[in-house]
Amino acid sequence: MLDPLRTKIENKKAVVGVIGLGYVGLPLAREFTRGGAKVLGFDVDPAKVEALSEGRSYIGHIPSAAVQEMVDSGKFEATADFSRLAEADCLLICVPTPLTEMREPDLTYVESTARTLAEHLRRGQLVVLESTTYPGTTREVLLPLLEESGLKVGEDFFLAFSPEREDPGRKDYTTQTIPKVVGGYDEASLKAAVACYEIAIDTVVPVSSCEAAEAAKILENTYRCVNIALVNELKMLFDRMGIDVWEVIRAAATKPFGFTPFHPGPGLGGHCLPIDPFYLSWKARQYGLTTRFIELAGEVNVGMPEWVVHKLMDALNERGKPLQGSRVLVLGLAYKRDIDDVRESPSL
Repeated sequence: MLDPLRTKIENKKAVVGVIGLGYVGLPLAREFTRGGAKVLGFDVDPAKVEALSEGRSYIGHIPSAAVQEMVDSGKFEATADFSRLAEADCLLICVPTPLTEMREPDLTYVESTARTLAEHLRRGQLVVLESTTYPGTTREVLLPLLEESGLKVGEDFFLAFSPEREDPGRKDYTTQTIPKVVGGYDEASLKAAVACYEIAIDTVVPVSSCEAAEAAKILENTYRCVNIALVNELKMLFDRMGIDVWEVIRAAATKPFGFTPFHPGPGLGGHCLPIDPFYLSWKARQYGLTTRFIELAGEVNVGMPEWVVHKLMDALNERGKPLQGSRVLVLGLAYKRDIDDVRESPSL
């Protein structure tokens, strides 16, 4: 079963289906198109499909010229017709994984995509989940839904997890140059997934399992979340002590080892850092453990917008003005500079 798919991939005759054409899926589709693969992009939003078909981008850091280039190549087609899933040889799932109001994992989009896939799954296809989630999701949630098709993983289709590592607005790395971690359900699935991503990505990093790949992405974002919380807490402390936290960070960063600079801000934003660590803390409770660093970091970061507002109140009070009745201009609602993404932005 593996040989026909790998032959297709190596001969650049494999069709790559990207499910979800947002901040993750669209850049990925572009790189596969550039790599010479035929790409079918699936999205439930007809407006997105229409825009892409006309060569128009709806994402700030992806210019319309890049989308037009994809269309003009003749290798990219966007569609809202999910009955065409069977046309793809490799199916990459790039759908959101938000939190519920109770800050628990919301896998609604993954589950609905898996059910739709099961209706059209055929022998020899590769399915890869890219959505960030807790270790075990691919095996425990995605796989049973896919096998409702009557097909069996390892016998009829391949399954893998490869976490997205998009960082919108970044100039020094692109989707193509950011190394891609890949974990397969079994050895054949891993080989198929590695071969697929090698079409579009410069460096593919295989790991032993889906769970290892899932955990790697959670570790990356938890590491950042905890360290940002640390400098945010120190910002509040040093502010009270009359010390410039930015000067302190610059000074500490001169040490050539043992220190990585993180910078304070008004809180966490985006589709990863405010969400992903809580996927792990939720999963940890199933194993009878409490992830105290994650919970504490979440408390600190979630509280930063309130601290910023109190600083604003202090500044107004020094000028004899109350916050109530004042007009406040907020410059920049995105969660970081030079992008148009306001998801989970502390500015809001």
